[in-house]
Amino acid sequence: MIRSELLIPLAYAAGTFPTARLVARRKGADIETSGSGNPGASNTARVLGWKSGVVVLLVDIAKGALPAGLGLWLDGRPGAWMLGIAATLGHIWPAQRKFRGGKGVATAGGLVWVIDPLVAAVILLIWGLVARLTGKASVASLIGIVCVPIAMAARGRDPWEVVAASAVAVILIVRHRSNLLRLFRGAEPPLAT
Repeated sequence: MIRSELLIPLAYAAGTFPTARLVARRKGADIETSGSGNPGASNTARVLGWKSGVVVLLVDIAKGALPAGLGLWLDGRPGAWMLGIAATLGHIWPAQRKFRGGKGVATAGGLVWVIDPLVAAVILLIWGLVARLTGKASVASLIGIVCVPIAMAARGRDPWEVVAASAVAVILIVRHRSNLLRLFRGAEPPLAT
């Protein structure tokens, strides 16, 4: 049987699929020069409307969930983490676009849905509550990101999984540095309505 590590390049390639760019192009827009310039679901929703944002969100979640699910089937939880992280890194740093990609939250979220659906559901509820209270997708995402390894530890997952979740969280927080700067300046755009 194929081992998960042999599929890392394929999982990375799946992560590089330019969902937001393609959705925006169909509407005659360039998502990387519109709004915040981030090719993700939140910016797509702000620029093109919530329906386009939902399409990007669902496809980006699938980009993490499908490789993670394949890894889970092939090699259990280690395989899921391996391929899910590879897909997330592909989304964040796509080689064919000079390593300039999205923030990785939705793709990493797909990985979490496969690894622990209960944690994913709790994080989704937290995201929704924080987004509603603050009106900022970035604040909701940052809080959700921090909560994932905490929730996994609370669920009694193996320490290596908590470390893996923490490593992904650090990468995603670093990718949100521009959002953090805008939040400190009071210039972060609100969620699309």
